Amino acid sequence: MTSVLVTGATDGLGRVVAADLAARGFAVHVHGRSEERAQAVAEEIGAAGVHLADFAVLAQVRALAESLPPLDVLVNNAGLISERRVVTGDGIELTFQVNHLAPFLLTTRLLEHAPPRRVVNVASLGQERPDFGDLMLEHGYDEWRAYRQSKLAQIMFSFECARRFPEVESVALHPATFMDTKMVRSRVGTPSNTVQTGADATVRLAAELDLDVQGRFFDVMREARADELAYDPDARKRLWDVSEQLVAE
Repeated sequence: MTSVLVTGATDGLGRVVAADLAARGFAVHVHGRSEERAQAVAEEIGAAGVHLADFAVLAQVRALAESLPPLDVLVNNAGLISERRVVTGDGIELTFQVNHLAPFLLTTRLLEHAPPRRVVNVASLGQERPDFGDLMLEHGYDEWRAYRQSKLAQIMFSFECARRFPEVESVALHPATFMDTKMVRSRVGTPSNTVQTGADATVRLAAELDLDVQGRFFDVMREARADELAYDPDARKRLWDVSEQLVAE
């Protein structure tokens, strides 16, 4: 049975993706911060396992990576938008840590000892080039700038992962624009897409393992072009090196 971990599976897109993969017969492992909510989702969909970690705490991400069984597919879905600038206990700006550094750490730890066959990174069409001189956004914090920077970082990581680990299929996608999630309703207002639209696009990349997805970016169901910085090998290497430094113990 094909095994898959869906991060951020207790709500929104992640919850629907986890349920749809379970309905397809996958052995779904549910990740969340709340044990009560994660267990509830696991019972509802018949999950193979429950795994807890707060992505705002890098030590918990390391522990998660060490506790996981062998996976065929990893879906890096967990993410947030922080209205104000928050610095985590690791000394890192919250949005950058949760949206980019935590999945970077989780994925690279798995690549060291138990590489999955495919890694699906849930990113966005909302992309902004990171300022390597101010990745922590100490000067002029804006919640959307923080979000867009973290999402382009995810795509850059996805592409660089495909280059460094060609045996692992790494793909990023924009699942849908302004889906009907709590994050969209609280930050944007009226949604313009259903969560199911985004889930269908994400599940396709996670479940259809015969698709050629290596090093690609999809806008819902169609291959698309990310920001040009994602195709710059020097920029990707710089981001990778900085990310390694930031998550180092």
